[in-house]
Amino acid sequence: MSKKKTKKEWGGNMVYSTNPNYKIEDAPEESTPEPSDQNLRIWLEKGGRGGKVASVIKGFIGSKEDLKTLSKKIKTSCGTGGSAKDGEIIIQGDHRDKILKILSNAGYKAKKAGG
Repeated sequence: MSKKKTKKEWGGNMVYSTNPNYKIEDAPEESTPEPSDQNLRIWLEKGGRGGKVASVIKGFIGSKEDLKTLSKKIKTSCGTGGSAKDGEIIIQGDHRDKILKILSNAGYKAKKAGG
């Protein structure tokens, strides 16, 4: 039996149209507000990571490129790994104080959240 094709293999969420004037519209690019207009929260999470802790920055609004740029800046300053997706930046280890200082110096409104 053959494997079913996924959405990606079929071309995403494309819909066939019989309208000869139909034009495909690209999704509008998300603009990133100024750092002073963003409220970021820094959480310490332990669950689902095999007992290891991670600092999670939530509340970022903007494009994926800007999120990855900020993530890279934080990761290099902390000297650790991590990831960025869905408006969250995950940094390995408890680096909340360093992250707070980095974000404050960059002009973001940030504070520690959680316990």
